Amino acid sequence: AVLKKTVKSGALLKGEGMELEVAVTIPAGHKVALTSIKKGEPLVKYGQTIGFAIQDIHLGDHVHSHNLGMGDFGRDYRIGELYQPIPPAMDADQRTFMGYDRGDGRKSATRNYIAIISSVNCSASVSKYIADHFKGEDFKRSHPHIDGVMALTHKSGCSLMPDQPLEVLQRVLAGMATHPNVAGYILVGLGCEVNQIPHLIRKHGLTHPEGTEPVHMNIQTLGGIRKTVDAGVKALSEFLPRLDGLKRTPCPVSDLVLAMNCGGSDGNSGITANPALGVASDALVGYGATSVLAETSEIYGAEHLLTQRAASIDVGDKLLKLIRWWESYTAKFGATIDNNPSYGNKEGGLTTIYEKSLGAVAKAGQAPLEAVYEYGERISSRGLCFMDTPGNDPVSMTGLVSGGCNLGVFTTGRGSVFGCKPTPCIKVATNTPLYQWMEDDMDVNAGTILDGTETVEQVGMRLFDKMLSVASGEKTKSEQCGMGDEEFAPWMLGPTL
Repeated sequence: AVLKKTVKSGALLKGEGMELEVAVTIPAGHKVALTSIKKGEPLVKYGQTIGFAIQDIHLGDHVHSHNLGMGDFGRDYRIGELYQPIPPAMDADQRTFMGYDRGDGRKSATRNYIAIISSVNCSASVSKYIADHFKGEDFKRSHPHIDGVMALTHKSGCSLMPDQPLEVLQRVLAGMATHPNVAGYILVGLGCEVNQIPHLIRKHGLTHPEGTEPVHMNIQTLGGIRKTVDAGVKALSEFLPRLDGLKRTPCPVSDLVLAMNCGGSDGNSGITANPALGVASDALVGYGATSVLAETSEIYGAEHLLTQRAASIDVGDKLLKLIRWWESYTAKFGATIDNNPSYGNKEGGLTTIYEKSLGAVAKAGQAPLEAVYEYGERISSRGLCFMDTPGNDPVSMTGLVSGGCNLGVFTTGRGSVFGCKPTPCIKVATNTPLYQWMEDDMDVNAGTILDGTETVEQVGMRLFDKMLSVASGEKTKSEQCGMGDEEFAPWMLGPTL
């Protein structure tokens, strides 16, 4: 059982026909044993194995890393055997959100940003200088329908291998350039980097909405920092008048593509916020929209719950190949996937990656798994999908957003302050004390489930309504704080040459 509050040593707990005495003081969010478990035996939570006793565990003991280890066990993958579509919503044709209809084949937008995209770290500062020119109240008053000019900078672009590392970076940058929430963009490079802008444009067919080649420039050709900044400001100033007529109009809910992530998780994540997000995700799927689960290293040990509802053998096999790749990838560095949970996760009551993963998979609700995507790959399927990303929050969300997600929900039990331009990110607290302590950063309190004032389904539908409001322009707490400029972090693969 998971404790809702800290319980002192010797306290008596009663419920469901049983009584136990707590052996030691156990913090909130941590586990207490409901039965005695011998060394080597599996321990069950959520009806699934979360680890094996590394010493005898007695009734009433605190169960954590001192007496519970990872171990290995077979999973029942049964690909596709539990496939069952989510019933369509009764009012799927009528329910809308107020978004921006791009009219160019892209999904409808929930925000309007202009992006200054760096091809390489060497052009990062110049990109920021261009974006900085368009900050301030005067710009907001002159262009009320533009949410901002952002510089998408990173630490890569050169000294990297020309195969997968370069391909992944270019896929991410192209995905951001063509993102529904990006109304226009400029590409800025140094000139001599491995990640050449002309190659990026050709490979991914980048154009402006009117079909012209995108504006791109490099510092070496233009003659230095100041000349490049002036050229960027001039080009963007000429582009801005074309956006003055943008207005929100009713758009189908099916145009939403949801990024789901969790960070700073605790022992309540799989009980409150994550299953509530699963309810909201299923509701979106019922409206013909797309919901995307990610963080491959954080579904490890729970992947069978996804393969069992895969839409096809190919979808299930693709997910399992990702699991095998991650086992090999971590082994190369002398690590295991159980190096996750993090310090904060363990302080919050999570012990093994199996336990963390079972809670994380709850975000996926009950919908069948329709597709599996590589990192940053363009998301084209409807329904529940999966994207291969690390568990690292900025890297994971960067992959999801570059794949086309125009809305995000991020659950947290310890208190993440994540923001993610150009996609608004709703934060959901797993417990009421956290929500009250960080109310300036949390959008939704799922702790009401622990408090007994709401059910998982009620919080899930409240979150669904919040998602439509944010998609229609309501600012999230992270947007109100101005978060999101520093969280762009493409996955850096391979050696640095």
